[in-house]
Amino acid sequence: MRTLPLGTEPTVVKRPTLDVERTMVGLDRSEIMGRLRRIGIPEKQIKMRTTQVWHWVYYRGVKSFDEMLNVSKDMREKLEDNFTIGRPEIIEALVSKDGTRKWLMKFPDGNEVETVFIPDETRDRGTLCVSSQVGCTLTCKFCHTGTQRLVRNLTPAEIVMQFLVARDHLGEWPTPSEGRVLSSVVMMGMGEPLYNFDNVKKALKIIMDEQGISLSRRRITLSTSGVVPEMKRCGEELGVNLAVSLHAVNNAVRDEIMPINKKYPLEELLAACRDYPGAKASRRITFEYVMLKDINDSEEDARNLVRLLREYDIHGKVNLIPFNPWPGSDYQRSDEEQIKKFSTYVFDQGISAPIRAPRGEDILAACGQLKSESEKMRKSDRLKQQKQSEISS
Repeated sequence: MRTLPLGTEPTVVKRPTLDVERTMVGLDRSEIMGRLRRIGIPEKQIKMRTTQVWHWVYYRGVKSFDEMLNVSKDMREKLEDNFTIGRPEIIEALVSKDGTRKWLMKFPDGNEVETVFIPDETRDRGTLCVSSQVGCTLTCKFCHTGTQRLVRNLTPAEIVMQFLVARDHLGEWPTPSEGRVLSSVVMMGMGEPLYNFDNVKKALKIIMDEQGISLSRRRITLSTSGVVPEMKRCGEELGVNLAVSLHAVNNAVRDEIMPINKKYPLEELLAACRDYPGAKASRRITFEYVMLKDINDSEEDARNLVRLLREYDIHGKVNLIPFNPWPGSDYQRSDEEQIKKFSTYVFDQGISAPIRAPRGEDILAACGQLKSESEKMRKSDRLKQQKQSEISS
């Protein structure tokens, strides 16, 4: 996969910016039909015109109604006068030394979010990490995003737009039938998806629609910090893969590093994981476990992790994530040898526990490092952060 030098911004062609009140992006078919009726499209044409708009926006990825070649000029002009299919403003587009890409997107109300594309190390494909909120309300102690107050939920249009922007930059239009570069999506960016479930659900259904982007639900993972009441609904109404931010094996530690545990303690969370629709051996729940030195990385923690998964009869796998440092954090990454011991023990007990290689640390794009609100690091601070990361690894 072609990558650009560290810190280089890809050429960004000026396009109409996203108008959330007029955009056709993020609407389902019935809503598109309603908007077409409002501008006087004859009823006998509504279904056909809706199909055309859907095809050009989500299959072809056009950014202007003028590009809809099989639509009459008069119709294109009417659409252009009333609606938009533009993109949000790209404030920053960075490429890491490992090929990871990060975009800082700004919406018309001035709010910003970050989106990250992580290329697979061995194949010409990768994963898009999508945000669901501006900021976050959970205040997990080890997470940079948690230091930014929650501003608001993202709309379906703003969630889908992150996918469209990534495809624009990766040159992946029209929708390929096979060999996709953007091959999977994880709702693991800024925010808690289950606190914005209705908008996330609508956006993901658009992404999964077979007549457009057509990404299989098996290629989509939603990550939650443990919003227990919404987990079952997610499984029943979306049927996507579930990832749970676990990060501790007892309530005392989890209360300290993840305040949401005081509302939904481990016992309730693990019971919800056990009962998650479709959580069988062939479709295991993923547990995210950030490795914090002297906090949750002991051999006893490894034993208790295995015990809990067996006790609740959960067919899961554990992603061990070396802590990704960020300015002002009070935590340290577990020693490499300790992480390996932890992984080996869990593997030996028959539970998959791969160690996730940190990606995009030099551009603050790694897990737990996303943040916006225009509090971007100066270049000198970013280089200092990169040097500290290299020393600790």
